[in-house]
Amino acid sequence: MLGEIIFINPPYEQVSAGTDYLKHITNRSPSIGLLLLASKAREIGYTTEIIESDLEGLSPETVAQRVLEKNPKFVGITLFTVGVFNASIIAKIIKEKNPNIYILVGGPHISSMGYETMERFGEFDVCVIHEGELILENLLKTIENGDSLEGVNGIMYRDADGIIRKTTPPPTIEDLDSLPIPAWDLLPNFPHGYLPAIYDYPRSPVATYSASRGCPFLCEFCDTSTFGGKIRYNSPKHVHSVMRHLSEVYGVKHLQFVDDLFVAHNARVIEFSKLLIEDKIDMTWSCTARVNTVKPETLALMKEAGCWEISFGLESGSDWLLDEMKKSQRVKTAEQAVQWTHEAGIKVKGLFMLGYPGENQESINLTKDFIKRVPMTTMNLSKFTPYPGSPIYRKLYGTSIREEDWDRLNGMNFVYQAEGFTEEQLDSEYKEIIKSFYKRPQILWYYTKMSLINLTHLKRLTMFFLGFFRSKIKI
Repeated sequence: MLGEIIFINPPYEQVSAGTDYLKHITNRSPSIGLLLLASKAREIGYTTEIIESDLEGLSPETVAQRVLEKNPKFVGITLFTVGVFNASIIAKIIKEKNPNIYILVGGPHISSMGYETMERFGEFDVCVIHEGELILENLLKTIENGDSLEGVNGIMYRDADGIIRKTTPPPTIEDLDSLPIPAWDLLPNFPHGYLPAIYDYPRSPVATYSASRGCPFLCEFCDTSTFGGKIRYNSPKHVHSVMRHLSEVYGVKHLQFVDDLFVAHNARVIEFSKLLIEDKIDMTWSCTARVNTVKPETLALMKEAGCWEISFGLESGSDWLLDEMKKSQRVKTAEQAVQWTHEAGIKVKGLFMLGYPGENQESINLTKDFIKRVPMTTMNLSKFTPYPGSPIYRKLYGTSIREEDWDRLNGMNFVYQAEGFTEEQLDSEYKEIIKSFYKRPQILWYYTKMSLINLTHLKRLTMFFLGFFRSKIKI
């Protein structure tokens, strides 16, 4: 073996202090990107380990200590903007104690903010930009041989004079079937210790998987700098084989497809659904779609193939605000797609956003009315967040955001307030929308049934409320 590389998903900043009880109901899924990279590293001869910091409840200091005890050759850290500062703490401690450990960073934040990150954090040795699986082997080999990094495509590094250099962009991975199966075996207590958000699945154990990369749409709030605008797919046969692997090896009963856009081309989804109907697996599944990519006949096949829920980015009940977002959809189209999905017997999860630039009281009221009249079973409302790499981010801040905001970019903070609103006013509207949906009798009854059918939900909800009340007593 060539040595060891440890992959790390760093701890993320909480919404606010004293909210640890949220972990009982929020998403606890592992990083698919790290699982693929670990599998690739193992394939080329490295021993590997994955540290899911948040899922294990680890502090940056504890993560660093675990790495130092293992003394690997390399550490690979995936970075979302909200986790950058904690990642830097981990890297700084490691470098202070053992400067010979090479620290590589990648992920969405790096693809959009690589130069600013390298400039700000000297403890990161190399930034891996975009898709890392093809870059990894050449990068590790080059470092091992002591050769110049200028010949490695898709990275950012410091030369001998400390100047930050960027190499030629890497090739795009066209054949996703060529990638190895994610290294789920490296996760302790998989799949039982890794659940999505509460009520996001009908039964457990649950796994997550991405069967495509890229999105051809140009929504202003989206960062597509990692996978680009060209959509690429795993073949239906490959996805079916992954599902069978998860079922037979790990006993997984529900699979969440976490693609940016699973239902992009109906022909592929039809082929996939027919394959599942012909060669059944005891597994339900959920996925993502746009309102203008679903059709009744496709939805009927998806339901027969085990589709349980579809998440739609509905965003707003205002056509004008959708235009501002460059969402390329109409409220009327969204209403029809949700109705078709409901009639097919598939649950609908509506994803909305509050506080986008241009939001006003009229658009908020239109969204409230829209939410009331469409047949959804789940509604997620995020607080508008200008993510680095998105077009709206560049419009609002130029090329670099204020560093103090990095650890608040998680969709749960109004780091930007739409004109005419204070943060307190937006928070008040946010709470009203959430309460008005989840206090509806039919929604309360739906979640009561879900809790009784799958006691995992009931247990998680109980732990959440116990933690919540303990936090109030401490206050």
